[in-house]
Amino acid sequence: MLTLFHAPKTCALASHIALEEAGATYEGRLVDFGSAEQTKPEYLAINPKGRVPALVTDRGVLTETPAILPFIAQTHAAAQLAPLDDPFAFAELLAFATYLCSTVHVAHAHRVRGYRWADDPAAIEAMKTKVPETVGACFALIEQKMFRGPWAMGERYTIADPYLFTIASWLEGDGVDPAAFPQVFDHRRRMAERPAVRRALAMEGA
Repeated sequence: MLTLFHAPKTCALASHIALEEAGATYEGRLVDFGSAEQTKPEYLAINPKGRVPALVTDRGVLTETPAILPFIAQTHAAAQLAPLDDPFAFAELLAFATYLCSTVHVAHAHRVRGYRWADDPAAIEAMKTKVPETVGACFALIEQKMFRGPWAMGERYTIADPYLFTIASWLEGDGVDPAAFPQVFDHRRRMAERPAVRRALAMEGA
């Protein structure tokens, strides 16, 4: 059975939703960031990166959302969460997910994890100040060039949708008005109504 290690208000929500959408048999394990459980030897033995998500499988542990989401789609093909029969479309889907991970999430992290890049308090504060601009620019690109509608990749719901929903839920905290991105805003609203999303959020106490 799969075990997902996750924490509320983190990118692990995307994998949690995907497991629910796939109808997967899994166990959810909350990692208590409040007590820094992610830094304890017990959790570091599972994920030495000290982050979530981590997905324990019968072949080992997977980390990083752009790896976990395709794994869920491929191992639960009946749920049709990815165009597995079309290599180009699948690569496009991975490109979307990778952008969310490598660019959008990193821009967001400069507000809450500035210490990863600088020690100078003034530099960290400058990074925080820049976040509304950088995150806003990321979502402008998604809104204008990447989002196909009605779902992220077009007519078909895919693993990109819970990932976009998760990161778009941080917009207000990043000082960005989601109403500036009508398609993304509407997508977030529709995602919040999906039963799988509601179940995942309830299990995370959100």
